[in-house]
Amino acid sequence: MSDTVKALELSGRRIVLVGTAHVSRESVDEVVAVIESEKPDGLCVELDEGRWKSMNAPDQWEKTDIIKVIREGRAFLLLANLALSSFQRRMGVDSGVKPGEEMVAAIRAAEAAGIPFGFCDRDVQTTLRRAWGRSNLWNKSKLVAQLISAAFSSEKPDAAEIERLKVRSELDEMMGELAEYLPSVKEVLIDERDRYIASKIWAMPGDSIVAVIGAGHASGVEMWLGRLASGGSTTDVSDLDVVPPPGIIARSAGWLVPALIVGFITIGFFTSGAEASLQMLLRWVVLNGTLAAVGSVLCLAHPLTVLVSFAAAPIATLNPLVAVGLFSGVVEAWLRKPQVSDFQTLATDVSSFRGFYRNKVTHILLVFFLSSLGGALGNFIALPFLAGGAL
Repeated sequence: MSDTVKALELSGRRIVLVGTAHVSRESVDEVVAVIESEKPDGLCVELDEGRWKSMNAPDQWEKTDIIKVIREGRAFLLLANLALSSFQRRMGVDSGVKPGEEMVAAIRAAEAAGIPFGFCDRDVQTTLRRAWGRSNLWNKSKLVAQLISAAFSSEKPDAAEIERLKVRSELDEMMGELAEYLPSVKEVLIDERDRYIASKIWAMPGDSIVAVIGAGHASGVEMWLGRLASGGSTTDVSDLDVVPPPGIIARSAGWLVPALIVGFITIGFFTSGAEASLQMLLRWVVLNGTLAAVGSVLCLAHPLTVLVSFAAAPIATLNPLVAVGLFSGVVEAWLRKPQVSDFQTLATDVSSFRGFYRNKVTHILLVFFLSSLGGALGNFIALPFLAGGAL
């Protein structure tokens, strides 16, 4: 066995962990060889059912209703998914391996041998929502920056670097950097999923199981399997499938800026009169609306979308439950409705900055994001001016 394959004997069961780099040709060959030699009672793969369906239905993007995505508040999650897929796809280009190809190869080998298989990873939407919800404003900003950097970075690891992704020392260093930079995200993306994956593996029926997982999870999964075998943990991971609602502080913070804006304008009315109060209101409307419109302009949005961004910003940004992008994104989608070809080329377009702008799907998502960001910045910039006029 290679260093990336580890056989565990736990409570009379044999569990073979195969650590992969997801875009490694050697990993594809290795998982097939392990399944053929082990002939296990069951196979677990680090996939969730949604990702498996998308792998088997490459045309699913063509059925996406982008306006519905925006209205349901899933635009940022879709943008994050596309950024992550862009990073993974670029890593696999030079090696000639599609991200997750070793998982597909494992399932095909199991099907050919009549071996039952199961999915042991958590739904990616749940993982992203938990990572977002567990992050404070500063960490959310760093997470967005990392996603953008990953999506548009020109760096491409060579085959040797990809293989090093399966070595523990390399992984430990990477995990240490992630834990220091984004501790809450590391906990959700790595630590929670270690427990989740191990629980699903342990719940798989049979005395011998092969589990194909990312090498970054190998040590954590091994630790949790040991706890499960000794009775120190249970296979109930329902708590990890729940997206916790924002706490009272987070909910209150969303209303703080709108309350300050209204409060300063009201104080200005009583201290300086109606005319001064009206000037404060107009200054805020112009600053808030202009920055939201600038966000749309940066996306090369339709002129009508730019006007809608300006007009909707003062209304939307006073309500933390509504983003400017809800209006600008829907209008842009209505004016420049994505074609089937946009969905068909989505996987390749997200690999470049130009592609993000050219593809109508990602273009709409950028309009949603940058117009909302512009409106939010307008509020923060306007606060000192409003405070000065009121006090």
